[in-house]
Formats: sequence, C-alpha cells, structure tokens
Amino acid sequence: MKTDCSAKQVEFEGVGPRKLVASFDAEHITSDGGLALLHEVDRRFGLLRKFAACFTDHRASELIHHKVEELVRQRVFGIACGYEDLVDHAALREDPLLAAVVGKADPAQKLASPSTLNRLELTPADATAQARYRKVVYDAQAIERFFVDAFLEAHPKPLREVVLDLDATDDPIHGTQEGRFFHGYYGNYCYLPLYIFAGDFLLCAKLRTSDVDAAAGALEEVQRLVAHIRERWPTTRLVLRADSGFARDELMTWCEQNGVDYVFGLARNKRLEGMIAADLELVREVSREEREGAPTRAYRELRYQTRDSWTRERRVVAKAEWLGDKHNPRFVVTSFSEAQHLARALYEELYCARGDMENRIKEQQLGLFADRTSAHTMRANQLRLWFASVAYVLLNLLRHFGLKGSELERAQAGTLRLKLLKVAALVRVSVRRVVLSLSAAAPVRDLFARIAEQLRTVPAPS
Repeated sequence: MKTDCSAKQVEFEGVGPRKLVASFDAEHITSDGGLALLHEVDRRFGLLRKFAACFTDHRASELIHHKVEELVRQRVFGIACGYEDLVDHAALREDPLLAAVVGKADPAQKLASPSTLNRLELTPADATAQARYRKVVYDAQAIERFFVDAFLEAHPKPLREVVLDLDATDDPIHGTQEGRFFHGYYGNYCYLPLYIFAGDFLLCAKLRTSDVDAAAGALEEVQRLVAHIRERWPTTRLVLRADSGFARDELMTWCEQNGVDYVFGLARNKRLEGMIAADLELVREVSREEREGAPTRAYRELRYQTRDSWTRERRVVAKAEWLGDKHNPRFVVTSFSEAQHLARALYEELYCARGDMENRIKEQQLGLFADRTSAHTMRANQLRLWFASVAYVLLNLLRHFGLKGSELERAQAGTLRLKLLKVAALVRVSVRRVVLSLSAAAPVRDLFARIAEQLRTVPAPS
C-alpha cells in the first residue's frame, strides 16, 4: 500500500484508473450515529441525570462552561462508544452529535477538554469552593444507591425472586497506583474489585486492594443491597450465589438470620472427599463399563461443619464425577432444604447458572474498559470503574427495552458498539432540529427504526 501522509491528505494505491485519497476534513460528520439510540435510552430512564446528581459542584455558576451533567454525559457516552482514554476527547469535543446528546444548546459548541474531564476524577473528597481547580466532588454512597435504584426502576412490578451473584476478579496494575499489591493467585500486581449482579443488571462495583480475602466487604455490600431492595420490594425472595471464595461463616450466618437463601461453592478437602469416596469409585466403574471416556456423575447429600471456621453444621451437596482419566469432585453449601431443591437440580440448574456472571464481568473489563484504573489514587480509580459501570447499565437498558425480541437481544457490549453505535452520520443542525443522515447501505437501518419505536413505548420510571 502506497501512502503519502500529510496533515491534510493520505494517498493510497489506486482503485482501477482512479486515485484513492483520504483526508480528515469533513465537518459535521460523526462516526457514532448510534449515540441517538443511547440518548433515547437515557432520556426514557433519566439515567445520567440521576448519576450527575451524585456529584456536588462547588464551582462558581457564572464561570461554568460545562455543567456537571454535561461532563458526566460526555464521559459515559464516550466509554460506551469505545473511547476509553480521556485524551480521545481532545478530538471528540468537536463531534456535533456527541455535543447534541450531551446537552449543549448549540451542537457546534466545543465539549469539555480532557483536562476539564479529568477534574471529576482528581477532585478530593474534602474539596470546597475555595479549591483552585478541582471542585466537583462525588458522593460514593449516592452512587452506590444509584445502581440499585436503576435496577429497581427498570422493573415496573416487584420480582418474585432476585438472585444476587457475587464475584471478585483481578484488575491488573502497571504503575505505582495507591493500593498496589501483588496477588499470588493471579500472578501480578492488581486491584481486586467486587462485583454483584442481579441477572445482567449491575448492582455493585467496588474497587478493593488485592491484599484482602475475596469475600472482604461482601457482607457489608450484601446488607446494603438487601435493605435497599426490601425497602421497595418487601416480599421479594432474595438468594445469594457465589463460588467458594464467599463460603464464609459470617456471611452465611447473616443470611440464615435474615431470611436470605444462599448457594456457595465449597472448596474440596480430604474430609469432604473421604465422605464421598465410595461414590467416586462407583462413577469410575460405571464409566468404564458403560461409557468409556465419557463424564459420569453422581450426587450425594451431606451434613458438614468445618473444624474451626463454621459455627454450625450445614447442608452440602457433593458431585462425584469421573472425567475419563481423573476424579473431579465438587461441593456446594446451601441454606435450601432438599424439599426445595434436590441435589442434582441445585447444582446443575441453580449453582452452575452463576457462570453467566463471568460474561458480565468480561463485558465490563473487555468491552467497557473497567480496568483502565491508571490514576494514582484509589478514589479516582473507583470513579473510573463507576463510569464504565454506568456505561454498562446504559447499554443493558438498551438490550432489555430496545432490542427485546431482536437478534441482538443478548449481544455483548462490544457487539452492540460495533453493529449499532459505530454508524457514520452526517449531522445537520438547524434552529429547530438536529438531523442525522445515516448511510442508506447500513445493515442495521431497519433495526434502528425498530429500536426507536420500542423505546418510545417504555413508560418513564416514577
């Protein structure tokens, strides 16, 4: 490929008898025409307005060019469209469609610069109007409530049951950030954020240092979520689900005392394996005789208590499995009785379903850049994690209400961005309208109209 690069034009190999040249000189064009869809979702649910209300602005109003809500919209819409770094906004601030959905009265007006956006993250918690530059303070508790409210308001009627999935994951650190620790299991320096989801609705994204147990702080977060949900939905049944890192006596005891059911993975040990030794041998023999090489499973009910860490005996369901060349025993501990969930159904249908939460975490980190925690302080990096989380909530609402019944109803964030948001459009602004001219050859043109129609029918939350 031949290129002749200059500030104005890039020249490529010819196309037949014609030259092929490119230049970045087209004004009033956006590469993110799908922002119109996100704007409609946000407008229906008031999502970013409510998120912006979690910030206190100590700036002098007469000197402000960019309101807090505009800054928040610019940051979240940018992440949703794939612009994870603040430096991207040096050019994005001239995007006319982004300016329109951010809320600028004149879409030709430039948006906030990277340095202005950066003040949201770098403002300390005790900043006042006397601070020189950084005066926009976020309220952590208000933001935590915001995510739960977004989940509740997305459901016009209380759900009969809500399963809360808990998990921790590594967020690698490549600098000298505050709270930097080496985690032996993951083999790197990282943070260890705690996530809690209800289905595909994100309820909690808590940044933590990695020098703690996976369940550190989980009880406090569960107590907060349960109280918040029960305040609005007092009759809803609540269930906790997590891997063995959360099978802690403190958390299980609290659940038992407060009417919350749970099913947690349980790390295997010699005592547990000894209790199902006969089952392990049986499944191996069955596999050899009937289905050579195929997995063979059997389930057994156990009553189990650790020697030191548990305060009482609990129901444990054991899975004895032969994989063709080795045993693969697995265990879960639960508050459910056998009458409520038989052993096989408890493990295969209820517990194993928690694996879908890992897809939601991948969306957060791979699709929405939740691991871009390169600021120096934990406070700033927590806000970065929350910006990515709000972008996830926005896209998830688009999935639930705009894409229901379509082929993209279960698509992940990266796919939604590629197929729906990255649509080039010519932007024309008049006194009364902002007009987008999208490509007539766009494969999603029919889907665009369908999404807009479905979103129009969504009742605004109270």
